[in-house]
Amino acid sequence: MSYFGLAGGIACGKSTVARYFQDLGAEVIDADRIGHELIQPQLPAYRELVEAFGEGILGPANEIDRKRLGAIVFADDLKLHRLNVILHPRIIARVEELAREASSARPRSVVIVDAALIFEAGIGGRFRKVIVAWCRPEQQLERCMAKAGLSRAEAERRIQSQMSADEKRRRADFVVDCSGTLEETRRHVEALYPKLQRLTAGPPPE
Repeated sequence: MSYFGLAGGIACGKSTVARYFQDLGAEVIDADRIGHELIQPQLPAYRELVEAFGEGILGPANEIDRKRLGAIVFADDLKLHRLNVILHPRIIARVEELAREASSARPRSVVIVDAALIFEAGIGGRFRKVIVAWCRPEQQLERCMAKAGLSRAEAERRIQSQMSADEKRRRADFVVDCSGTLEETRRHVEALYPKLQRLTAGPPPE
């Protein structure tokens, strides 16, 4: 458990924080990208998702259209839970495999798992420390609407489907404040990175 988790609510700045950590030399494992890979046609998760939610989630090339799937699951808590049951165990297993490989290949490097739903999935204890990217709730709503092209009601539903940004901040070991400018966010990351390096170089937690 020599790797760190990076969590954050939708549109709170987590991807930007991950990119800044990567710029500083961290090895970043993107759980969302892994999720994309796991739903490719002919893979088990693809078949389970089509069985669970119907062929209406498919695009013109028979790929899973994440926007169509999102419209279904974010409107129904039970369907969102079903999606998570199908995907989360597979994503977690692959993330941990890649994290172990990265830690083994570069023992003194900072390895960060970029995963929005660390606390919702109950896996916070798997990480050495958890970092949370945070911004003010009104900013989160505005950014979510702009980023995903959603109406206010749709954005609110997606935000409410996750643990609140403030609750994630309370559970975090470290917080990166993304409520200011990009340069301010970068400075927060640059200040935190040496602490992660020292933890990586130190003895493993008991």
